[in-house]
Amino acid sequence: MYQLTSEHIFPSPLSADQEGIVAFGGDLDPDRILLAYKKGIFPWFENDDYLLWWSPDPRMVLFPEKLKISKSTRKILKDNPFEITFNKSFMEVVNACAKVKRFGQNGTWITKGLMEAYKKLHEKGHAYSVEVWENMELVGGLYGIDLGNIFCGESMFTKKNNASKIAFIYLVKELTKNGYDLIDCQVPSAHLKSLGAEEISREEFVKYLV
Repeated sequence: MYQLTSEHIFPSPLSADQEGIVAFGGDLDPDRILLAYKKGIFPWFENDDYLLWWSPDPRMVLFPEKLKISKSTRKILKDNPFEITFNKSFMEVVNACAKVKRFGQNGTWITKGLMEAYKKLHEKGHAYSVEVWENMELVGGLYGIDLGNIFCGESMFTKKNNASKIAFIYLVKELTKNGYDLIDCQVPSAHLKSLGAEEISREEFVKYLV
């Protein structure tokens, strides 16, 4: 397995092992993380002392024009019970995502080191959030990295039924308006599949990177 050094250099994502691991080590410098995303690689680990960098195959993505909105969700959108904002409370969203209890996981991959790195990326204009509010309370949202033509979704959370789904739909609408090619959803999930996400090969995904 490729070990990163102090230099901001990554091997080809096509060199990943069977699990999808491209490299280990390095650090969480925001510039290194941004370079990783630009190459189709992302950090994913549970301990800041042992960094792992991934590029899975297949890759789950959503092409904006293939977004699926169910009849029940359309009704929620029409009733408009939530207020939606962009980049109003980035770190509040990140913190909420880190606290979500997920099936089969004891902890979170959103470590303190990653939180600090994403905060800096947000301050530099590379990381964005969508917030869903109800009665001035943050009840759902998501955040990710913006590559200009691809939005790399990192995590989402919900405290109210459908709140994260609404955040995702508003994100897709915004990206569609601005001509984005796709949303990188990283690894498969039934929830994202129900919204129209699909699996493509790692090799095909890399072709979309500019």
